[in-house]
Amino acid sequence: MQPGVRVCVSNRMLLSLFCHGRLGRTLKRPGCSFGSSAWQMSRWNNQDIQNPAPPQENPRVLITGLGQLGVGLAEMLKQYGTENVILSDIKKPPPHVSNSPFVYADVLDYRHLRELIVNNRVTWLVHYSALLSAVGEANVALARKINITLHNVLDLALENCLRLFVPSTIGAFGPSSPRDPAPDLCVQRPRTIYGVSKVHGELMGEYLHHKYGLDFRCLRYPGVISVNTPPGGGTTQIFHDALSTGHHECYLRADTRLPMMHISDCHRATVEFMQAPECQLSLRTYNIAAMSFTPEEVAQEIRKHLPHLTVTYNPDSVRQTIDSWPVRFDDSNARRDWGWAPAFGLEELVSDMLISIRENKTNEAFPKS
Repeated sequence: MQPGVRVCVSNRMLLSLFCHGRLGRTLKRPGCSFGSSAWQMSRWNNQDIQNPAPPQENPRVLITGLGQLGVGLAEMLKQYGTENVILSDIKKPPPHVSNSPFVYADVLDYRHLRELIVNNRVTWLVHYSALLSAVGEANVALARKINITLHNVLDLALENCLRLFVPSTIGAFGPSSPRDPAPDLCVQRPRTIYGVSKVHGELMGEYLHHKYGLDFRCLRYPGVISVNTPPGGGTTQIFHDALSTGHHECYLRADTRLPMMHISDCHRATVEFMQAPECQLSLRTYNIAAMSFTPEEVAQEIRKHLPHLTVTYNPDSVRQTIDSWPVRFDDSNARRDWGWAPAFGLEELVSDMLISIRENKTNEAFPKS
């Protein structure tokens, strides 16, 4: 948003002005009640529109959630200045993020979250706080409370004219969705509370964009692979097993295909999407893709580095329910609209994971003094 130009927009026909740097947008409402309909259209100065636009200020970013995605994204966003990227959570940050500004924030506490946004002059809000799939299924009531309380975030983004990013997931698709590939727009109907809450978030964000002009942005992430994810039997486990024991027991069938992405591609896609001018976006929710592989294919690629790796397959009935997930994402709209392109394919992913795990083990064995 440009300094000194704050205009309320509820008509998408005015978005072209915004895209050319001529029009900023502020949405105002009386009080804090979401049900209020007394929205105001303010005036803009014709002289401001005719004159060249001033240089844009760096965004002030608030990230909710201290998971691997939030911390990693904060590192990439430091291009705007470390002081402009604020991490938040209800738990103390780990030591390795001590150089980043941190605030306590409970996304269920509307008043406190509002104070943080106003006092820190936030312009971008990245909302990662959520109860993930497995934990959510074990406690549906809590998952519903936390994940659906996205309304607090939507409400505050609308009130303060924020650019809002909320991630979605492959789990937002269900058994009746197209699987190969899954397009951006199709039947979804997920069967987990996490997936249901993500579809709810997608639709609410799009509704508020079309009705009030909220700058809502959402990416559906595929499976994200990171060396910092503790091995727990998932995709990252095979890399650790290959380097430690040389044997991996897989809980999926050898031919189970899923879309995957290296975490650095995931962070880069998010940053590039947030940076994209609004006029380039034909959608508010996009699929992003990088690669799609089976357990046997990743094992074969690892054997190029570690030939003695052996794998046994003991499909687990619970884990194998991912057969209802898409096997590929169609991300052609993201590639066309804002230039998305992954840097990591399967070959690059495997090489990077093995190198990074080795380096981590070396650093653990010989810590720096």
